[in-house]
Amino acid sequence: MLKHQTSQLLATLFAIGTGGAIALSTMMPGAIAQDGRAITVRSDRQEADQITGIITATGNVRVDYPARQIQATSAQAQYFSREQRIVMTGNVYVLQEGNSIRGETITYLIDEGRFVATPQANRQVESIYIISDPEAPATPPAGPPTPTFNPKPALKQPESGQ
Repeated sequence: MLKHQTSQLLATLFAIGTGGAIALSTMMPGAIAQDGRAITVRSDRQEADQITGIITATGNVRVDYPARQIQATSAQAQYFSREQRIVMTGNVYVLQEGNSIRGETITYLIDEGRFVATPQANRQVESIYIISDPEAPATPPAGPPTPTFNPKPALKQPESGQ
């Protein structure tokens, strides 16, 4: 029975993921052809709804999109296959080519290659961008190192009641 349900779920994912395949590596590693469009989602739990075309991943979510050098972590991610967008929620961290962004909710518009981020109430979104500056000195001054991918988000400071 489980084998049939797994096969049915994978068939559903292939059917609704035509714009960019979703590889459920927690279920069947290496099941997707490596054609450059594969987005791998790893999480504690995943559900696919064939009627709506929405795939929901919850718990320790990690999204990898090698074709665009994107790595992300969140508490939940939803892939809307018909709209070609991924909505990540819950302490989201995204790293792409050395640039990073943190927020409570980050939407990735796949066709546009664009991120839209919103913070928690009374907080801000944080982004770090690597900027090319042809007028900068050949040897940059010592500063903070380029951020590396950290699948475990930084701890937040407790808010005081003041």
